[in-house]
Amino acid sequence: MARVVIQECGSYDLEPMTAKLNAAADLLGGWDRFVKPHDTVLLKVNLIGPKTSDSAAVTHSEFVRAMVRILKARGCTVWIGDSSGGAIAGVAPTAASMRTAGYEAVAAEEGAEIRNFDREGVFSVTPESGCEKQMYLARPLQEADVVISLPKLKTHSAQVFSGAVKNVFGCVPGLKKAQYHRMAPAPADFGEIICDIHRAAHIRLHIMDGIIAMQGEGPTAGTVYPAHRILMSEDPLALDTVAAAMIGMKVDDVPILATARRRGLGESSLDRIELAGDDQQVPHLDGFQLPRSYGRTGKGNGKALIRVIDFFASRPVISQAKCRKCNTCVDSCPMHAIDRETKLIDYSKCIGCMCCHEMCMFQAVELKSRNPLAGVISGFFRK
Repeated sequence: MARVVIQECGSYDLEPMTAKLNAAADLLGGWDRFVKPHDTVLLKVNLIGPKTSDSAAVTHSEFVRAMVRILKARGCTVWIGDSSGGAIAGVAPTAASMRTAGYEAVAAEEGAEIRNFDREGVFSVTPESGCEKQMYLARPLQEADVVISLPKLKTHSAQVFSGAVKNVFGCVPGLKKAQYHRMAPAPADFGEIICDIHRAAHIRLHIMDGIIAMQGEGPTAGTVYPAHRILMSEDPLALDTVAAAMIGMKVDDVPILATARRRGLGESSLDRIELAGDDQQVPHLDGFQLPRSYGRTGKGNGKALIRVIDFFASRPVISQAKCRKCNTCVDSCPMHAIDRETKLIDYSKCIGCMCCHEMCMFQAVELKSRNPLAGVISGFFRK
């Protein structure tokens, strides 16, 4: 039987929040079950884009701070990592997102390290679903001793709900995320890719920041809801089953979760989930607004999504005028797709991880929209 701990927590004040996190861990056997001294622990946050922590679009920076302090006190090295969404129209927002969310400041003040997945390189795995021959994930997932996921409690206008199961999508660096959306525009099919990532990422613990949640048209355009909850579990599907029930949803209402149930990712029956902590029954979040997509799951226009992705699709291009021939882009490319002499990119090898773009010190690697009109439009919105 899976166990999900639910703790009431009314604010991001560090002392009471830390006490709630420690109490939750105790109900799962204590932190010693998950980490040991000298472990390198990756905190995989939810960093959808350059949003402030108070927006409820990202894992709150003070929630991350509390986890950093808990782990540092246990003698761990702590990394904070993710790859933001939005790298589709000549925009690479992860570095800016880390600053805007407050993670850079937390890392500097608490002695943690930022791991921008767009510049850390990749490792390859064979996806169980067979969606493609090789899947490329951010290397820190492989290099860390322990991975702890810190999802945000949010609605999602396309996927209905975003929680612990979906949080792994940021393990895919750079432009590849857009390619997966194109490959699987239907939410249930997209769930197959999400489950493949879970199988490869080996996340040890999931701790949901639901102190403030996002309702309505999440994951970025919704409004703040004071849910005042922290959820913790080793089972991402069980955690999401409980969290979804809190806002009035069932697993069948969320295609990603339904796919995760079919793939055996975890427990999805409330009758077989043991609740612990401050709530012995699933609390109901009164007045929580669901997205307009709720109730019409799976009926979205996948062809329209593909057309949008194709219209705004970008790829890295090395500017000969800006290039200083330092070869950092060549040496950082995990696929050896850049010619050392000409700096031309072999797009048949490029996986869109954006290491070349992120590592170039001279801004010579530009993300260019394949469609000239898309470049004009995306440039307008970046101003």
